[in-house]
Amino acid sequence: MTITYKTGISADEVNALRKAMGWRRLLPEQLSASLKGSALVMAAYAEDTAIGMARLVWDGGVMAAIPGILIHPQYENHGVEKELVIQVLNYLRGKLKPGFGIQVDIKAFGNQERLYENIGFQESTVEQRGMPMHICLSNQIELADKMFQQMEYSSE
Repeated sequence: MTITYKTGISADEVNALRKAMGWRRLLPEQLSASLKGSALVMAAYAEDTAIGMARLVWDGGVMAAIPGILIHPQYENHGVEKELVIQVLNYLRGKLKPGFGIQVDIKAFGNQERLYENIGFQESTVEQRGMPMHICLSNQIELADKMFQQMEYSSE
């Protein structure tokens, strides 16, 4: 099995990954805007099929985030996720200038904490980084995680 990595992925390919993972699909317009607004999108392919992706959100200065890694369930534990994260970190390392520092936050789900610790991430404590907080802006309750408070969207 040959896995290749490249920058960029289509909204349809991302939605196919999300479906394979049991996640809801996103509206193509919103997903395309998300991909376009990212500093970097790395994708993994087996033959011509997208099997994983990582997206980097970065302010161009001190703060960066990898909001989540998508991996097709058939390719979990094959090193794809690790390679995607390493490629994103290498991209950021290439942007460092003398005296610069970039804080990179990553969302860890399930057993990903150990993988990310092996790459060099540390668990953030409240004392180090404050309390993680969330809000979901949506006018469709089914799009919001029931654990998070939701605010109604208003176009006014």
